[in-house]
Amino acid sequence: MIDFSLTNDQKNLQGRARRFAQEYMIPYAYYYDRTGEFPHPIIQKCWDEGLMNLGIPKKYGGPGLGILDQCIVVEELAAGCAGMTTSIYVNSLGAEPIIIAGNEEQKEKYLRLLTEDLRFVSFACSEPYMGSDVAGIRTRVRKEGGHYVINGSKFWITNAPYADYFTVFASLDPSQRHKALCAFIVDADSEGLRTGLPVEKMGHRASTTSSVIFKDVRVPTDNLLGNEGDGFAIAMRTFSMTRPAIAAFATGLARTAMEVARSYVSKREAFTQKLQEFQAIQFKLAEMYIKIEASRVLYMRAAWAADNGEDATVPASVAKAYATDAAMWVTSEALQIHGGYGYIDQYPIEKMFRDAKLYQIYEGTSEIQRLILGRHVLSKYQPALDKIKRWKSMSPPDF
Repeated sequence: MIDFSLTNDQKNLQGRARRFAQEYMIPYAYYYDRTGEFPHPIIQKCWDEGLMNLGIPKKYGGPGLGILDQCIVVEELAAGCAGMTTSIYVNSLGAEPIIIAGNEEQKEKYLRLLTEDLRFVSFACSEPYMGSDVAGIRTRVRKEGGHYVINGSKFWITNAPYADYFTVFASLDPSQRHKALCAFIVDADSEGLRTGLPVEKMGHRASTTSSVIFKDVRVPTDNLLGNEGDGFAIAMRTFSMTRPAIAAFATGLARTAMEVARSYVSKREAFTQKLQEFQAIQFKLAEMYIKIEASRVLYMRAAWAADNGEDATVPASVAKAYATDAAMWVTSEALQIHGGYGYIDQYPIEKMFRDAKLYQIYEGTSEIQRLILGRHVLSKYQPALDKIKRWKSMSPPDF
């Protein structure tokens, strides 16, 4: 039987995350967005409150929560500040390859680090000439004795200057594409590894993003995740686990945009009426609500699939494609409702509009999600009808 109700534990978790967002994120969102500073005090408080690294198994000191539990937290935090939440959640993205493919020694060493103190792990996959095309990675790796040697660069890496270690994807032979891809755990203090200056971004300015450069970086063979050539599969499995959370990000941001618009129309007057009295405004709010509710159901479906051992690739792509487009639409309409006030930084909606765009880009663009889904429909989808025939005649049935 389908049940959409949250358990008491999930309600408590949701309440904790909502209180944290309201008390520690919203009051400082403007400051960190304006300055672009790394919100270390907020993230430290989040770690102290037990709202980070939620997927790390209890065996290694973590809470061992499922994907749905993590999505519940992400929605609430993103409702407070999208940028801060990106820097908070990226530890889950960076740790997921280790959870998926790490051996016992790797998990004990690197997952436990995250639970003992506030530390950062960054997911180093994207490159200057490669974004969503994971198989097109150009960063090279070669084996030399008891080490692998990595050369190349990564770009758009969240929290890179503050990372204690990285999960890195590199190729033994780029011409072999996905067949030659490998995944590694690389310590940030490795000789030859350096990070670039933080890049200025349109949105998510409370999250630090920079490049990572590898010049003859030697990585012990013990730090290879899985086997040589497993990197592409590890990356895809990682995304199937983390993409539901991106849909939850978008849902939380859209929800706040709707609430801000709702508050505005209850106070603002035009043509001697409150804006909320105009049917056009009511229709906009109704459509926002529809999209937010649908987004939540879709990310819950994808998270449920991941938590129950199903291949979550397709439902995760559905959730991410829909929810991120919905967030972009909701924030745009919320800004439109504000009129000129929505366009200035004295109102929070312009920040939400800027923040929303990134969700359609990172962890696989909206176009990539549709490519995944289109291929699924053509190759794996099972039609409900046994046969689809052409219309034969206009004659009535004779049975």
